[in-house]
Amino acid sequence: MASSSCSLIAGALATPAAAALPSSIQGLLSGSRRFAGLAGKGAGFCCIVWKSEAGRRFQSPLFLSPAVQKEAVVTDKAPAALGPYSQAIKANNLLFCSGVLGLVPETGKFASETIQGQTEQVMVNMGEILKEGGASYESVVKTTIMLADLADFKEVNEIYKKYFPAPAPARSTYQVAALPLNARIEIECIATIS
Repeated sequence: MASSSCSLIAGALATPAAAALPSSIQGLLSGSRRFAGLAGKGAGFCCIVWKSEAGRRFQSPLFLSPAVQKEAVVTDKAPAALGPYSQAIKANNLLFCSGVLGLVPETGKFASETIQGQTEQVMVNMGEILKEGGASYESVVKTTIMLADLADFKEVNEIYKKYFPAPAPARSTYQVAALPLNARIEIECIATIS
């Protein structure tokens, strides 16, 4: 990257941009005879400016991300987590939903032994978690489906497509060796939060 792409910040290690750097990076930069300064180029981005032996300046991009704000999402309208994990986690503007089973929240039992019944209940449970987290089916950007038997793929798709308007989220589907409680299907998703 040419040094003209960002303007050099004078006294770079005394600036707010440098204060946002981890102390290990600040220490590395202050002890380097090749460090020439920081160059700013918008929020969350700067360049570290280095000098070569010949005195030529080079820049290395450095992206500064804000600390991730993480919050658990809990609803009694969907089955409780079966282990040490959350039903979902809000992280900044994203909602990460853990794998959802076709359990009826009030009983803890499967809605049905059939793939159709379990898939329908998974989607209802997922909808409740999404709603509690401030998202919806429309805001889902990625799903992962785990099936006990990949032969159920067609039946799952018939139910799944009723819940996701076009454009449908990106998706991966896998057959797995086993699912918790001998479930036939588990779905997890990632959604945006507005």
